[in-house]
Amino acid sequence: MTMAAAQAQALAALRREVAKVAGRPVILSAQPGRAGPGSVPGPAGLPPMRPSGWVFTPASGLCAYARTAAEARQVAASGPGTLPEAVQDVHDLPAAAGTGGLFVGEVALVTGAASGIGQACAEALLVQGAAVVGLDLNPAIVEMFDGPGYLGLQVDLTDEARVVEAVGIAARAFGGLDMLVLNAGVFPSGCDISALSLADWQRVMRINVDANLVMLRECYPILKLAPKFGRVVVNGSRNVPAPGPGAAAYSCSKAAITQLARVAALEWARDGIRVNVFHAHAVMDTGIWTPEVLSNRAAHYGMTVEQYKANNLLHTEVLSADVAALVVALCGPAFAKTTGAQLPIDGGNDRVI
Repeated sequence: MTMAAAQAQALAALRREVAKVAGRPVILSAQPGRAGPGSVPGPAGLPPMRPSGWVFTPASGLCAYARTAAEARQVAASGPGTLPEAVQDVHDLPAAAGTGGLFVGEVALVTGAASGIGQACAEALLVQGAAVVGLDLNPAIVEMFDGPGYLGLQVDLTDEARVVEAVGIAARAFGGLDMLVLNAGVFPSGCDISALSLADWQRVMRINVDANLVMLRECYPILKLAPKFGRVVVNGSRNVPAPGPGAAAYSCSKAAITQLARVAALEWARDGIRVNVFHAHAVMDTGIWTPEVLSNRAAHYGMTVEQYKANNLLHTEVLSADVAALVVALCGPAFAKTTGAQLPIDGGNDRVI
């Protein structure tokens, strides 16, 4: 275990102990942060602490500061029921405008958060009061959202060392991890199996399968310390139950990550972690649906673009915000007793039904 991973787990364990005292999830920060608007004085005269997610939360909440990793480990080892001495200087922040949310005091990590479904998920989780860490290869991820409750990290998910580092940074920034949304993936151009190169196949597998394995492996020790139990939501695909010609690598990669999620649901139930998959199809406001692609596909089926967008049983257009609403639900209390599920969000597809 790396030092960063050990520090992240220690802080997550501390956060769970403090949550027992507070009676609700509490965001902790192991980083002093910057002085400025909204900063909270650090305990015992230390530099101002990073306010984390509590500055923008609508309800008054507790915000504590673990001064060192060693202190975090010491506090994590203490028994529940009394406020640990290391965090007795706890600040009650003033209430902000708003009505609260499902995830006040909780932390979410979203991959592929710079656009499309991932961006919509990150925004929806922020609206619900969560602190959010967004990962993406696109450098725009760093400034995708404003506010102290958001941290954007530019990460190549095929770089195992960088992923391990990013998970540690995420957990130390906000004191742990409650929700993991595995959204990042690639949809390559169509190619028949007879022409599919091994290099192209392996590229899709590295991003859509291998990277997600590393994310799951590295996040597990922190998710199992979540005060209200960890939640994982995986972006599958309609191509899992209903593959199409010319998409062998993509279809197989999504089937593989779906199977990996099912195994995780079996293995992690003992820790109270629930793992569910959604299978979207034709989410029309994502990057792959350019005006040119839409026009070509609509013409192929003898439809207008508007008809093609709603080419499903309910004759409705599926958007990133619709998928994000499902992800919020899967992470929330409505699905508190569901794990290992696969939910379609495709407007109804006759090949799947």
